[in-house]
Amino acid sequence: MSYQNLILTEEGPFITVTINREKALNALNQQTMSDLAQFFGEDLPHRENVRGVILHGAGDRAFVAGADIKEFTSLTDDDGANMARRGQAVFFLIERSKVPVVAVIQGFALGGGCELAMACHMRIAGEKARFGQPEVNLGIIPGYGGTQRLIQYIGKSKATELMMTGDMLNAEEAYRLGLVNHVVPQGEEMAKAKELLEKIATKGPKAIGKVIESINAYYQYDQDGFAKEVDCFGEVTLSEDFKEGAQAFIEKRPANFTGK
Repeated sequence: MSYQNLILTEEGPFITVTINREKALNALNQQTMSDLAQFFGEDLPHRENVRGVILHGAGDRAFVAGADIKEFTSLTDDDGANMARRGQAVFFLIERSKVPVVAVIQGFALGGGCELAMACHMRIAGEKARFGQPEVNLGIIPGYGGTQRLIQYIGKSKATELMMTGDMLNAEEAYRLGLVNHVVPQGEEMAKAKELLEKIATKGPKAIGKVIESINAYYQYDQDGFAKEVDCFGEVTLSEDFKEGAQAFIEKRPANFTGK
């Protein structure tokens, strides 16, 4: 598949997806959203041997500095709602991916960029990274899931403050509040993400997918997370990976998981 605003780099069982709009600070325009939908919705699900995805922005100034505001100026009420609906659908594809997705954040992750990072399963931040939902400065609100996911990560009180003031968090504050998993020196972000994915890749792929599915169920209003966990547990206990993992444990050797 071909993409206009994404660059895919394959390295063993991992794919690095680069949002390639450096001059625009990787702002999310509709073409970029279409590319992300195509990759996570159509391309990735058919790549059976992929064990992890790294998502980052071109250059070191921004992961994604926000949505492309030029596309907002002529929106009608219906257009705005449809844009938000579509954006949420694209980010759900990332959040619900059975393959772990790690966001590597260098520089700004603001507005839609912060929302995109939060849709990923984990986040690695460089020490100069900055996070925020400053939409109120434009007289609008987050529309790609930010009002929901920011609360999930850092709690209602602080999330409310950030979304009402438009203030930014630095990397250390984001780590302290639980928004990012690790903060590393500038230039070491990709290495840390690869280290994390390499460790995860030694585990059962089917189990990793079911962990993601079960965790997501906790936040879905129409799902019982405990019931989802039971279903997922039942499925993995019937898998070949479980048989291999149990046998490897008994034989005191590394497991050779196949994802089946």
